[in-house]
Amino acid sequence: MTAFLGFMRKEFYHIFRDKRSMYVLFGLPIVQLLLFGFAIRNELNQADLAIWDRSNDSVTRELTGRIFASGTFVSAGVIHSESDIDPLFKSGRARQIVVFEPDFAERLSREGTAHVGLITDASDPNQAQILQAAVESIVADGRPNMRVSVRMLYNPQLKSTNLFVPGLIAIILMLVNALMTSISITREKELGTMEALLASPLPPIQIIVGKVIPYLALSLVNVTTVLVVANVVFKVPFVGSIPLFFAEAVLFTMTALSLGILISTKAKTQQVAMFVALGGLLLPTILLSGFIFPVENMAKPLQVISNVVPARWFLEIVRGILLKGNGLAELWEETLILAGMTVGFILISLKNFNIRLD
Repeated sequence: MTAFLGFMRKEFYHIFRDKRSMYVLFGLPIVQLLLFGFAIRNELNQADLAIWDRSNDSVTRELTGRIFASGTFVSAGVIHSESDIDPLFKSGRARQIVVFEPDFAERLSREGTAHVGLITDASDPNQAQILQAAVESIVADGRPNMRVSVRMLYNPQLKSTNLFVPGLIAIILMLVNALMTSISITREKELGTMEALLASPLPPIQIIVGKVIPYLALSLVNVTTVLVVANVVFKVPFVGSIPLFFAEAVLFTMTALSLGILISTKAKTQQVAMFVALGGLLLPTILLSGFIFPVENMAKPLQVISNVVPARWFLEIVRGILLKGNGLAELWEETLILAGMTVGFILISLKNFNIRLD
């Protein structure tokens, strides 16, 4: 019994002597609880809505006021023609458009009814249905004798696979690359071979490139496989540019790999690297990227934090290319953000390598 107690004391000592392990063991559960508590939101909150008022009379202005007075929607501006619809949705500036037909008040007075059209971005089918129901409820409360017609864009069948399958590409690339890279480099540190590499004539940048190229090649194979399965098995459409998609996938893979390298420069053991890569990236990638819950529905602090989650930006890129046919003109901002993150992670990693070499 004495030997057993001594063994346990030794194990507790090994756990508590590593401050990084302590942060992982006690800090991550608290972070996870806060993420789940504040990120999981099914209710609608501050959705961007545009108005196409082809009548502009007292009734349509009253209904417009009712819609925005509900607190559910924020104005995304007004449009004036059919040609404004697609650019508005592709740029992400609106989630829904309310259309009032010409001579709205006159038709309502003469015929007893008038027509309200709802055009919705259905790339997120769950959110699209909530948006539709919210506007229909407001219209019915204000003018119960109005006819409402619905038009769903980019996912008219409201298939949930069109939402989740593209998101899985981001999840797979981020977790697999960051996890495998961090463990691979940390393993060499544990075995003592990293010191030999740092003392070799190879500069740190060549060591990093040599580590990431194999995983980059494997990631391209994974992306191709996922796309084929998504299209053949789940019938997920691909309406955008294939070269642009693969270029963006390479960029995001580099972001994930550079993040894995950064983790490995800080972690002392494979166990710590694995906990940080999984515990520190898994939940933020799933919860704060918009993979399941729309970012605009989250608490404001989490919306700010989500800006530093790389998967959020790549998820917008993937869904934009696959479902909407977006090009670089619509995706340049997300692309620049990912490129900036990649450069930042690599520079910090190089600095850490140089410190170890010195």
